[in-house]
Amino acid sequence: MPAPRIKSPHLLVAESGADREGHGLKRTMGLFQLICFGVGAIVGTGIFVGLSDSVAQAGPAVVVSFVIAALTCVFTAFSFAELGGAIPVSGSSYSFAYAGLGESTAFLVGWCLLLEYGVSISAVAVGWSEYVNELLHSLTGRQLPAVLSAGPGGGGVVNLPAVIVIALASVLLVRGVRESARATAAMAAVKLAVLLAFCAIGYSAFKHGNLTPFSPAGLGGIGAGTTAAFFSYIGFDAITTAGEEAKNPRRHIPVAILVCMGLVTLLYCAVALAAIGAVGGDRVAGRPAALSYVVNEVTGSAVGGGVIAFGAVVAIASVVLAVMYGQTRILMSMSRDGLVPRVFEKVSPRTSTPVAGTLIVALVFALPAAFASLDAVMNLCTIGTLAIMAAVNITVIALRRREPGLERSFRVPLYPVAPLLGVAFCAYLMYETGWRTWLQFAVFLAVGLAVYGGYGRRHSTLARSAAKVTPAAAAEREPQAV
Repeated sequence: MPAPRIKSPHLLVAESGADREGHGLKRTMGLFQLICFGVGAIVGTGIFVGLSDSVAQAGPAVVVSFVIAALTCVFTAFSFAELGGAIPVSGSSYSFAYAGLGESTAFLVGWCLLLEYGVSISAVAVGWSEYVNELLHSLTGRQLPAVLSAGPGGGGVVNLPAVIVIALASVLLVRGVRESARATAAMAAVKLAVLLAFCAIGYSAFKHGNLTPFSPAGLGGIGAGTTAAFFSYIGFDAITTAGEEAKNPRRHIPVAILVCMGLVTLLYCAVALAAIGAVGGDRVAGRPAALSYVVNEVTGSAVGGGVIAFGAVVAIASVVLAVMYGQTRILMSMSRDGLVPRVFEKVSPRTSTPVAGTLIVALVFALPAAFASLDAVMNLCTIGTLAIMAAVNITVIALRRREPGLERSFRVPLYPVAPLLGVAFCAYLMYETGWRTWLQFAVFLAVGLAVYGGYGRRHSTLARSAAKVTPAAAAEREPQAV
């Protein structure tokens, strides 16, 4: 069996210009912007829309589900922090896997990232549409007609608001990362303020009796609730895609990841307790725009619910913006390596952004948001994300052995226990998705391998370079790339 094609961390950094100005990109994001970007990528549909689904599975024990999901993410966040500081490039987990596990595995990680970010963009845009209707109803007493606010699977024709939010995000991203970072920071501040206000209202009506029975479906319900809650954390890895546009990526990326995970976990648990304690889990479970409903019930007025709906509109729009940003940067890295068409790596000299790649991503993922029901692929998105996270944990172990002298601004604590626990938690949640999801995932990976064999492997920049350079010349070139 031939040895896997592995691209060294030093070569990845050198090719991307990650210790200088990255591949035509500009370094404009400081630590505060990175933290806001992380909050913007994480806090959105998962808490404003998905909370009701998690409560339906676990009841008041959804708080435990959030903690278990957070533990899964925290162990992996340690690994992302180490790798993000050591290999500060735009490719995130795709580039990390290329350095630690080889090209074919890296392509499959990138393939899963397309699923994770793509489904997230479309699903979040659909959630945005729900809260736009809620906001319109609170302001005017009217809503958009069903034919324009839902796809065929939801009783409509086209989900126009979902298309609009994706289009607006693409316009911001095309204009420049500085403008996108400012917009994300402003939206992060708004949604944090709204969620804190929700907690204040919810706890004012808190009744301990609403927390009983605490776990009506037992451990099975908590496990199912954890799988649903996990979607609420998807997006924290997007921070590492800013490796070539952060001012001090080796130091700031690890700090931003850890701060975001701690902040978001506390916020999610506080919001879940406030919602259930105020009205009871049975009235939150399965209810669209659940947070607005809770505020309306507590205050007896639609004004508070309208404020929450406004916060949700802002929050979910910021997720679309941040996740689209991450998707375009990962495609840019894969394109740079020759594994996807070259159009995705082209950076506009005027805006310093991948304009063509951004518009293609917007068009491709606006279509399912407008017309498709995404419920059938949500578990597939979850299992793909968990597989990526498991690969990142394994990559930390592989690189510790292969590259012990690599500069690491952050090191995973309790190594190797922490990354192994990260793999174990990911495996547990993958198991909880069920055999049908596993079957879908196997088919999805098989298609990815076919795409890699038919296009990526033949166009790989690393393979072409290796064919032109003798082993002796390669040995001389490698230290120069450090």
